[in-house]
Amino acid sequence: MIRVLVVEDNKDNLMLISDVLMMLRYDVITALNGVEGVEKAVAELPNLILMDLSLPQMDGWTAAKTIKQNPVSAHIPIIALTAHAMVGDREKALESGCDDYLSKPINIVELRTKLAMYLQPDAS
Repeated sequence: MIRVLVVEDNKDNLMLISDVLMMLRYDVITALNGVEGVEKAVAELPNLILMDLSLPQMDGWTAAKTIKQNPVSAHIPIIALTAHAMVGDREKALESGCDDYLSKPINIVELRTKLAMYLQPDAS
């Protein structure tokens, strides 16, 4: 089963994203802050991470950079999922180690497209 780690501190957004991912038949792992996100990325080794950038304890930019600097988790694609949609925010997310960027509110069609770009269908 393909596993996706969702790092999101807003419980409503977390529930919405998780529901969409489960509907698409992904196994969902969740974290409510950047520190927990880094810990779960290394411990669980998900196939992909959806990372909010405005997080408590450790922001998403720092969490992404930390995950990408660890040889154990550096290969995991990270998609920034954020309300930061101003000029330069996408570039800042990519510079921090995110592989891609989606702005909130979530567009489910766009999310599915990004997931398909980074994840292969489960052959089992």
